[in-house]
Amino acid sequence: MSTPLWAKSTRRAFLFSFSRLKRRGIDSLSGLLPVPKRPIIDMSYSAHFIDFKGSSIPSTMKKVVVNKLSPNFREAASVQTVPVPTPADADLLVRNRFVGINASDINYSAGRYDPTVRPPFDAGFEGIGEVVGLGLSASSRYTVGDSVAYFSNGAFAEYTVVPAKKSVPVPSVKPEFLTLLVSGATAYIALKRLGDLVEGKTVLVTAAAGGTGQFAVQIAQQAGCHVIGTCSSDEKAGFLKSIGCHRPINYKVEDLAKTLKTEYPKGIDVVYESVGGSTLELAINSLANKGQLIIIGFISGYQSASGIPQFRGATVPVKLLQKSASIRGFFLPHFISDYREALTSMMQMFATGKLVCEVDYGDLAQEGRFVGLESVFRAVDYMYAGKNLGKVVVEVTPQSNINSKL
Repeated sequence: MSTPLWAKSTRRAFLFSFSRLKRRGIDSLSGLLPVPKRPIIDMSYSAHFIDFKGSSIPSTMKKVVVNKLSPNFREAASVQTVPVPTPADADLLVRNRFVGINASDINYSAGRYDPTVRPPFDAGFEGIGEVVGLGLSASSRYTVGDSVAYFSNGAFAEYTVVPAKKSVPVPSVKPEFLTLLVSGATAYIALKRLGDLVEGKTVLVTAAAGGTGQFAVQIAQQAGCHVIGTCSSDEKAGFLKSIGCHRPINYKVEDLAKTLKTEYPKGIDVVYESVGGSTLELAINSLANKGQLIIIGFISGYQSASGIPQFRGATVPVKLLQKSASIRGFFLPHFISDYREALTSMMQMFATGKLVCEVDYGDLAQEGRFVGLESVFRAVDYMYAGKNLGKVVVEVTPQSNINSKL
């Protein structure tokens, strides 16, 4: 059967047109066909965003939820199984490797920070892990597999949705970086902004071997100050010496008031105070002329119903007046404008070996290392028993568990 004349002419016209396109560098018909409209959110990216190196994100996860307002963390909170959240356009979905334990965890569970918030709400302030999912806008700064740390509510979970703008890129998921988010930043900013540290000043750090005290010791020492640190064991005293504390005082075996009065008769220039109660009273009594006392907390009262330790303060105005001394309070969320500079500086110090970030995994705890979300409760108890040396962290997802999914 012969080809119709109209078909031959059409074929010649098509070949002629295509040859012209090839001479112009166009080798396909894609430029001649209508281009389908792409959706604003390009779903073709979803597999890349949600699938980290071939691993599957489960449909459910565990997280710690505050169900009842109480300073007793075990009474206030519980571990619940819930759906894994989906990140919004500007969010990251982070698989938490480590989370940090803070004294204020029980202030939060007691509803002391925002009385208008009612249970249930998520617990935990800080975490570090890998990005396993993210929204389209967030992908301009991050990608799946990035290591990030964050200071944001809801950290006590296997997966946490975090705004990209609140996340901090880190070289790896080492928990040492986690120590800087709240504990390190508090010491750095408080002393830099309120301490007026200069060479030759005498600085007292209470609870010096704890999560934030360790950083206050090093920052003051690096400023050329003479540093005194209180602690509760000889092991902690040895640690304090190793990070530059000139005079560790184990108050379990030494009379703190007598030691300060005998060895520092001119008084203390700067106090970094986190204990409260009788320790705060002693710190005020020990101030030098023009001395400065920075209150970053009062952990001795957090477990009480009021959250405030007993304090005899009737004579405080007189004592401050007589010495031209001052007391300043420091609450980290009020200094967020200083936060990124503080983290950047401390990360550089850590990377160059100029800053020790001591981590306590709970290896010496009665039931062993803090692994899994259920161990958050043990970790809080451990810290409030004063057993920790450095920052207490919980390993939420061991590396072996992650590797088994890849």
